[in-house]
Amino acid sequence: MVTEDDRSAHAPHGKAELCDPAIRLYEEALKTGQLARADVSAAPCLIDLSLLYPDPWNDAWLRPTPPSAALAHLLQPVSREIEERLQLSATLSRSLLPLTALAHGDPNMAITVLEGIATIQASIDEATASATEEILTAQPGSDRPPETLQAALANAHTAIGRDARIRHIYQHPARYSSSVRDYIAQVPEQYLQVRTTELTVERLIIIDRTVAYIPASADRNTALRIGHPALVAYLIQVYEVLWAQAVPLAETHHTATPDVPVTAVQLSIARLLTEGHVDDVVARKMGISVRTCRAHIAKLMQALGATSRTHLGALLVRSGIVEADRREG
Repeated sequence: MVTEDDRSAHAPHGKAELCDPAIRLYEEALKTGQLARADVSAAPCLIDLSLLYPDPWNDAWLRPTPPSAALAHLLQPVSREIEERLQLSATLSRSLLPLTALAHGDPNMAITVLEGIATIQASIDEATASATEEILTAQPGSDRPPETLQAALANAHTAIGRDARIRHIYQHPARYSSSVRDYIAQVPEQYLQVRTTELTVERLIIIDRTVAYIPASADRNTALRIGHPALVAYLIQVYEVLWAQAVPLAETHHTATPDVPVTAVQLSIARLLTEGHVDDVVARKMGISVRTCRAHIAKLMQALGATSRTHLGALLVRSGIVEADRREG
């Protein structure tokens, strides 16, 4: 289909870029639903980026991969890198926390250890009370306790009173949480932006881009208050990458195959299943209960007509909901 001569004649450009001929051909393929196999020799990068696939009924033609599916495929390495960095940050925190007791007391230290939920919340409340620009948060799980949301709502109103804006990142299951919806309904929409992600995020709060809070223990009863400019800048960068890949709450999260009635949560579960994760691990990564996870899996099987878990895995790959190479990776 694409020879080495075609590649050598092709104008060089970045691996994750499309040249002008490729863009024109891809637009044509999306409009007509097909592209002659002979035409792709002018733009081999379309094949390199998996934007075209063989027509199963006619070898002379290629069909376009939907942009949403192509984008999800190309962002896989970025998503994995972000998750690895977040896990590294949590690992470093757990490793270094026991050593904080050896450090000399210094009231001006850039990293402060906070122990106990009440102490952590009091510190966050104090920082929020002086916020004047923006509050960024990433919250794991699909639901939040009422008392936590009440504290968050009080802090939100305090920040809004000083004209600060708020951005939240939740996991996809939060889209269906009544408590989260109630919280959002009580915050003026011009001050609040909310997005959801399929990634397993850890709690992160950044206030006015000067101070950040991250958990320092698995039970989240210990936290680090970070004021070092370089560390805060790094956490902001991580947050902005997460934000860019997350889906605005006001938008419907479409799957790669719109003909299959699969929700955003079920799409995320499908991807984790094809990676070989068991139900308990899938539920933990999604921030939902195992029972809820299995209910979603049952709906996936019903939507695709699967008769068993093994059959479901094959159908997920074949349907295009998840990519086959992700299962192999």
